[in-house]
Amino acid sequence: MTPRLEYGEMVISTAENDYLFRPSLDAMTRIGAPKEVVSAFTRLNGAEVQQIIASAVGAYGAVPEWLITLLNKPVYGRSILSTAMNVMQACCDDDCSEVIGEWRPGKSGMVYRQGAMHYRDIILLARELMTHGIIGKAKVRRLQRHEGHEYSDEFHAVEYISAARVHFNITRSEAEQLTMTEFVMMLKAKYPDEKGFTADEYEAITKADDARNDDLIKGKRRLVSRKAR
Repeated sequence: MTPRLEYGEMVISTAENDYLFRPSLDAMTRIGAPKEVVSAFTRLNGAEVQQIIASAVGAYGAVPEWLITLLNKPVYGRSILSTAMNVMQACCDDDCSEVIGEWRPGKSGMVYRQGAMHYRDIILLARELMTHGIIGKAKVRRLQRHEGHEYSDEFHAVEYISAARVHFNITRSEAEQLTMTEFVMMLKAKYPDEKGFTADEYEAITKADDARNDDLIKGKRRLVSRKAR
């Protein structure tokens, strides 16, 4: 079993089994509804905890000791771990509880029984899988006129599946198995980079032009060079 790492696939092996994890567009639909997919991604990246800390700093000027104690309680870690486990299982066609562990009822509620992987690695890998699944990690030259700061709280995998079928003339099942990284790479191959400036290129040219104008104003540069005779 050879994973295509460049597309976001990974294989985790135990003594008995090999588990393939593929963050396909179809796998993203198994994580939950469009809003739940984005919520899962933000939770794995600590956005909820960051918002709580930012609110505390705004209200108290610092993070109170009682809040630090509260954030260190298992309830917060459980939420992130449960999300990570859900993501990894969604990306695997086989039951991967041998790898990610499972929750079982105990005397004090649900208790986590660890699998072959440490819980920190589960969170890291789930974050990586979701990045390949909903954002993509392909290197694409993005033009300045296309660079915006739009944010959506929903990820509609079905729309990308439909777009892939149209752009690449492939079947629904083939489109569903694409990761976002693979989808972006295929788009780049079919539609080569357009002419134009990226935001960084445009900014660099603007700064150079401003510096040239400043030199002209200060008399450090002449519009026409004069050759010595």
